[in-house]
Parts: sequence; structure tokens; C-alpha cells
Amino acid sequence: MAGRRVGVCVSEKKRRRMKVAALAELCASRGLQVVEIDLTQPMESQGPFDVIVHKLSDVIVEAEHDSQSQQLLHNFQNYVSAHPRTVLLDPLPVMKQLLDRFASYRIISKLQDMLRDKNICCPPYLEINTADLSAVQEAVDRKQLTYPLICKTRVAHGSRSHEMSLIFNPAGLRDVQPPCVLQSFVNHGAVLHKVFVVGEDHFTVERPSLKNFPTGPHDRETIFFNSHEVSKPESCSHLTALDETIPRLPAPSDDAMVALVKKLRAELGMALFGVDVIVNIHNHTLTIIDINIFPGYEGVPQFFSSLVNHIESVLDPSHTSEAQEDVTDSQVEQ
Repeated sequence: MAGRRVGVCVSEKKRRRMKVAALAELCASRGLQVVEIDLTQPMESQGPFDVIVHKLSDVIVEAEHDSQSQQLLHNFQNYVSAHPRTVLLDPLPVMKQLLDRFASYRIISKLQDMLRDKNICCPPYLEINTADLSAVQEAVDRKQLTYPLICKTRVAHGSRSHEMSLIFNPAGLRDVQPPCVLQSFVNHGAVLHKVFVVGEDHFTVERPSLKNFPTGPHDRETIFFNSHEVSKPESCSHLTALDETIPRLPAPSDDAMVALVKKLRAELGMALFGVDVIVNIHNHTLTIIDINIFPGYEGVPQFFSSLVNHIESVLDPSHTSEAQEDVTDSQVEQ
């Protein structure tokens, strides 16, 4: 394993949050060399790489309208194509899919059909491409979406992707700004479960979330909010404070979580992603509300050890069983 090189290609912001220096130190102790890739420089001179860990979300989104980003993405894709033995975490086509909520919600709907026996579902949703109020209303009625509705941007990356709204009645549909997704809001006791996946491992972290609202049309104005301000670990918002006292909801079952992660990994072909789930307060159904590519892994102290174990397993599958033992040991210690 000595001499194996791991390229890390992430934005400056992600680099700081990810603490690449700490990852490099752990990798070095396992005979792996971390190289931070600079996309503005020729990759050929920075390689070779046995594995590339990347999050190119910014570049992919900006490439839609920015020629410099298009060139950076083109150069990256050319390098990967020219070096088929380099393992990419994760495949670019799937990452592009998940940056589009229309595509990711179709994946979630497909999963729902596969996981009904595990009491897992997703809320009804609509892809909205028009600002025609009557057309939107007709689609909501046809799909039998229930109020309140949560509205999310189509693009699932960048600061604007966290800008959402809660729509309480048909008149509120005038606030819809296409392209976007409309989804029936599910009361879940103001608790969000963020599932972080790293290869064969997954970790669940509890976060604050939106409080419960009366089901059905309600005479109130649309609420606009930023999901980061609601569901970050340190968040404190009036939107997360329950108006009523409800019994503590059961945590998602391990069996359901394992089944969900297994199906998602098979469907996506990805190793580094997150999925947001909630528990319906009425029937305790586990409800999938979003998929995230290469999330922040906040609250997951085992992230680096699991990531290095996964890197070792893809470089040398014979290390898989040994890696699993390492993860178990680190979890026991913590």
C-alpha cells in the first residue's frame, strides 16, 4: 500500500471545513499520500493518483453559464478519462444528477417502491416549470398534494438552494418561483435525522427541524426560510420551537436505515453522500426528504477513519474486512 496517492479536489470552503491537513496526517500513518489538486494547473503534472476524492458541485453548477468553469470541468473529465485505473469518489454523472432536485426526487420515488416493506416512503411532490398560477394549482390538485407545501429550488447546491418556503393555501402558490419542487409537508416533531454515508459505513445525526403545522389549507402568509438557519447543529429558530407537547418520536430503526442506505448505494453507485429523513408523527413512517452529495459530516468524528478505510478497500479489496474491524474499534473507543 506504500506510495499510494490520494488526490483531494474540493473548494477552499470545503477544504477548511473538511480539515484536509488532518486527513493527510491520518493517511500518512496508513501509507497513503494526500495531494491537494489545483484545478487551475495541469492535472497531469500533479498526478498520478490512485484515488481522487472530490466535490466539484460549485464547478458543475457554474459550468452551466461560466466558460472558465466549463474549461476546469472539461480538464478534470479529460484527466479521468485518460486514467481509467484512477478510482473516482464519486462518479461525476451521478453527482450531476443529484444537483438537480427533479432527478434526485425521481430516484427517491423509485426507492419508495423498493422499500415499502420497511415502512419507508417519500412525500408526494411536483416538478414545477411554470409560473402560470392556474396550471400550478391544477397540478397540485391532480397530484393530491396536501397543504402546507414546502417549496425548494430545482438546483440543489449553492446558497440559493437553502432558500425554501412553506405555502399554506392555494393563494400562496403565487409565491412559487420556477423551476422548483413542491412537496407535501410532513409533520415530524421538529426533528431531522441526517444520515451520513461513507462507503460501507453510515452514521445518523439528529438535528433541529421545522415544527408541526396544521394539515390542510390555512389562512396564513407564506413563510420564507433558510434551511441552514433551521437545521444546523447550533440553529435556534422560532420555526423549530414546537407549539404543542408531543411524545418523543421513536428513532428510525437500524433495520430500516441499513436497508435504505444499501438501496441508495446500489442505486447511486456512490460512496460519499447524505440522506435527510424524518419520522411522521402520525404513523411513524420513515420519510425521505432529500439526498445530499458529499455533505459536511458535521457531528461524525469517525468520518476520516471511515473514509480512509473505504479508500483502502477500493484500492485493495482484501483490506475490507480489516478496515471494518478498524472502524468497529474506533467506535468502541469513542
